Amino acid sequence: MLGLTIPCQFSISSSHLRISPAPKSTFHGIRLKSQAMVMTPPHLHPLRSHPSSTVKMMAKREEELKEIRLKSTEEINEEVVDLKGELLMLRLQRSARNEFKSSEFGRMRKRIARMLTVKREREMEEGINKRLSRKLDRRWKKSIVVWPPPSLRKKQEEQKAAEAEKSS
Repeated sequence: MLGLTIPCQFSISSSHLRISPAPKSTFHGIRLKSQAMVMTPPHLHPLRSHPSSTVKMMAKREEELKEIRLKSTEEINEEVVDLKGELLMLRLQRSARNEFKSSEFGRMRKRIARMLTVKREREMEEGINKRLSRKLDRRWKKSIVVWPPPSLRKKQEEQKAAEAEKSS
């Protein structure tokens, strides 16, 4: 018959119910021989992008910020509404399992965030505090008239034009 004993980690004394740990094992797992790791400098690492590419991206972002700062607050608000509608359309495409570019989610969210940042910077210049800003923002959100995003409007116009051609 095969006997199996399992060592107990705790010993319990009946007199005072003392709990003491069992002696530690000398087994520390299996040691695998590994190859010597060679450290490469970060600028030579093949998976990292070249520093000049980040400079180009930052320059592109700065250009975009300059472009946003040239717009009026009303134009920024309208564009934010349109971009949020486009973001909703992307979410619908994803849920319907249609083809879409997953990178567009991040791009749109960042663009919306940049626009809202510029809007908030302007409010700070005017001396509007955070609480009043949120109150005005809530009021603005309630006044938004819901209409389809630009991409959907184009599709609807194309469909109407196609139906008009078929009927005539």
